[in-house]
Amino acid sequence: MAVSAFFARLKSGLSRSAARLTGGITATLTKRKLDDAALEALEDELIAADLGPSVAARIIAKFRSTRFGREVTDAEVRETLAAEIAQILSPVARPLVPDNTKKPFVILMTGVNGAGKTTTIGKLALLYKEAGLTPMLAAGDTFRAAAVEQLQIWATRAGADIVTAPPNSDPASLAHEALARARKQGADILLIDTAGRLHNKSALMEDLRKIIRVLRKQDPTAPHAVLLTLDATTGQNALSQVGIFRDMVDLTGLIVTKLDGSARGGIVVALAERFGLPIHAVGTGEQINDLRPFDAAEFARALVGDEPGGGGDHPSAG
Repeated sequence: MAVSAFFARLKSGLSRSAARLTGGITATLTKRKLDDAALEALEDELIAADLGPSVAARIIAKFRSTRFGREVTDAEVRETLAAEIAQILSPVARPLVPDNTKKPFVILMTGVNGAGKTTTIGKLALLYKEAGLTPMLAAGDTFRAAAVEQLQIWATRAGADIVTAPPNSDPASLAHEALARARKQGADILLIDTAGRLHNKSALMEDLRKIIRVLRKQDPTAPHAVLLTLDATTGQNALSQVGIFRDMVDLTGLIVTKLDGSARGGIVVALAERFGLPIHAVGTGEQINDLRPFDAAEFARALVGDEPGGGGDHPSAG
């Protein structure tokens, strides 16, 4: 029931992306033989929909090998697109399941300001709490008062402890204190927020690396996950953000937010194809139930404006 309800929200949220992806394509291809000119037009439409040149080339190759010289229906176009997109996404659709031998399991959250990082931390904390785990939050974006206040609200909602520090405090010192407190109190999960000031990249890089060095003085295996929160509405900028943060830290996975109302959902496919990083979850709004584990087939169907196919397996929230 929850899956179908989420799919309805996902499909609604991706309706603009679906219109952008399939509108021009179906107009270009329907009741027309798939010749070289048609395939070239299709490739242009796929690239315009943020899937990127590599994904577009892969999909074109599929159409060429299976349907070249034939007329195609709207349903065939959607079916082929969904199947190819799902195949690209399947290897990266992996829920984030904390390792219960790590206590606390430390998750370092990164991302530019405005990507939905702080909200995502709060939603994760609440999801873990509902799963019977004890989360703790660390307000490591000490340079932005709004981020600390927002995280305090989510901590209250989740019934979780939160570690804060005075404005402009050293984020690494706060992370050190948070990990010490989480270990002392027996917390299962420690979620650490960080700043996202890309306008000063070298300072941000040093902050993140220092946080990691300090954490490893207490636990040489920490952080156990380093996640990047990406705003889907930024389109191709999401690709450069992954590149920048991957240069700073050893990213282990992605969470894509703000898919509701975005016409740029195709960027998720481009991210999967280029980086191959796990996409743990996607967000379709501000409510707690709007963050869910990423399901490749479900997303592919929503992206082409189609209904979910027959009963594939859906990853659990862990």
